[in-house]
Amino acid sequence: MRFLFLIFVGLPIIEMWLLLKIGAVIGPLPTIAMVVTTAVIGAALLKQQGLDTLTRAQQRMNSGQVPATEILEGLMLAVGGALLLTPGFVTDAIGFACLIAPLRRMLVAALIKRGVMQVQVNQFGGGSSPFGTANQEFGAEPNSRTQDIPPQDRSIDPVIIEGEYKKEE
Repeated sequence: MRFLFLIFVGLPIIEMWLLLKIGAVIGPLPTIAMVVTTAVIGAALLKQQGLDTLTRAQQRMNSGQVPATEILEGLMLAVGGALLLTPGFVTDAIGFACLIAPLRRMLVAALIKRGVMQVQVNQFGGGSSPFGTANQEFGAEPNSRTQDIPPQDRSIDPVIIEGEYKKEE
């Protein structure tokens, strides 16, 4: 809780102080130009890095893998982009750190190693997952019930409810 308080109260105070100090040294117009320039450069870098991450995520999904790294990288890119659009030099430094690919990948690897993100497939109990289960390879049939279904209809996962009925008149 204290950490969030420091971020939401302390960071804007530090940003204002730093903007005033830099503005006093180089002048207000160059300071504003620097803030706008970092936002423009950050937006362009965010677009390029975001498209690269999205392409890698699609490739991993097409090969049957869960794109856990790409999901975390996308989250970091979103945070970095938001920080770059926020006026200030401290937020710009943190935002650029999120957009630098080698640094971002090292941080994501550390987050995954610490268990921040865990991959869970087949979470709906009994339903099939496109990524399979622990005992099932990608692309294998989801269950034995599909043996009675013609091959052309096996792409549809049938819902089978077993029971008895009695017709009353």
